[in-house]
Amino acid sequence: MLSLVVFLPLAVAVVLAVARRLPDAAARWTWLVLSAVEVVLVAAMWLRDPAPAASGLRFEERARWMPGVGSSYHVGLDGLSWPLLALTVVVFAACSVHSLTARERPRQQAALFCFLQTTCLGLFAAQDLILFFVFFDLSIVGMYFVISGWGHGDAGRSAVKFFLYTFLGSLALLLGFIGLYLAADPHTFDMVELTRAAPLEGGGAAGAAVLGAILLGLAVKTPTVPFHTWLPPAHTDAPAIGSAVLAGVLLKMGTYGFVRIAMPILPDAWRDWAWVVVAVGIVSVLYGALVALAQTDLKRMVAYTSVNHMGYVVLAVGAAGVVTGSAEQARQVALVGAVVQMVSHGLITAALFLLAGVLHDRAGTYDLARFGGLARPAPRYAALFAVAAFASLGLPGFSGFIAEFQVFTGSIATAPVTAVALLGILVTAALFLRAIQRLLTGEATGHSLGFGDLRVTELWSVAPLLLLSLLIGVFPAPLLEVVEPAAARLADLVGR
Repeated sequence: MLSLVVFLPLAVAVVLAVARRLPDAAARWTWLVLSAVEVVLVAAMWLRDPAPAASGLRFEERARWMPGVGSSYHVGLDGLSWPLLALTVVVFAACSVHSLTARERPRQQAALFCFLQTTCLGLFAAQDLILFFVFFDLSIVGMYFVISGWGHGDAGRSAVKFFLYTFLGSLALLLGFIGLYLAADPHTFDMVELTRAAPLEGGGAAGAAVLGAILLGLAVKTPTVPFHTWLPPAHTDAPAIGSAVLAGVLLKMGTYGFVRIAMPILPDAWRDWAWVVVAVGIVSVLYGALVALAQTDLKRMVAYTSVNHMGYVVLAVGAAGVVTGSAEQARQVALVGAVVQMVSHGLITAALFLLAGVLHDRAGTYDLARFGGLARPAPRYAALFAVAAFASLGLPGFSGFIAEFQVFTGSIATAPVTAVALLGILVTAALFLRAIQRLLTGEATGHSLGFGDLRVTELWSVAPLLLLSLLIGVFPAPLLEVVEPAAARLADLVGR
């Protein structure tokens, strides 16, 4: 079942790529139907077996692949990967609905996004380092073509910058994986076996070097300060659905790598580096919020809020490595908050980027100064933008509050200095309130005059994302019950 979920989009991508005579409308609807099938399959898997047992993975599959180097096709799900797999199919489904009116090479676009969906699903399901790396690298290739082929502005330059930065990070990641392989006895790339063996336990400089290489590769993808500079131009020049997938799913590959690979396989080195990770998280939170506050371009503003919001995840996973007395419960809370923050950011920021794309579609610009009073001609747009903005700043009742509350509760308990990062929430509130005021309130001026309200496809791509954020904010238990057992196991590993 899991392999079907992972590779079905790839099969559809191949069909779309070779079916050159397929009408544009048929290509768009094929992608939509695939997305709906994927959502149904993942929902059925979730309902069948929602809470993996403490002892292992669910829907686990293993097959021989490269036995000579100790690498196999090994996939499975636990409470760390389940929510991100579900997030992936939801975000891609929203993008497929949004693209029902796409006019520029819709068949090729649908094929490329189906391919990209397989790389994302495969990475979150992978339980082998080489398999993880393959999907990690292929996602870079897919997003490069999305930006360069369907972007605007200086899309070519932004795509090259994105590719070079993230590909360089992937090389560092591969170097770290090889280090783990060489340290293991017997040599293996299997994550489960490496976690059990802890090959560099007490490894000193060797463990620190391997973790440093892995952290570098994952930090570029996340991205954290100072490895974030590829992100704003990539988002600004990418198409709306490209930005939604990049922020909603691809950025999570870095933070997921922290909790799936770095922390459980290298717990000793992670504890040694914990304060460095905490410091990077605090800087990312504050820097991302302050630079976002200075933006007049809506899309760049939302891009910098991603640096801020992913900084909360980095902050939490770093604090989980700070061992101070009997702080296991606090570490667990921080880790649960980190995973929920990944899901929350994916839903809310994907919605914000789709809404930003509507501005460019209508007026050809993201400049907030060229709009004003948009609530009058476009009340549906104004309502959804306001909801997304309040959700993003962590208003109670939305998923962002559940995530940030747990992040700071767990982090401050283990590392009180992390309370400084609370200022990031204040700055985020200020920047979104300012954006609402400049974009939506007052008399309609500039490009707001004659602005067309949300179409059906735009409405139904954004509204479900925000509804899910609301449901998680009001009824978080179904998600938390899946995440908490895995977070408890990880907290125990790191705290030993």
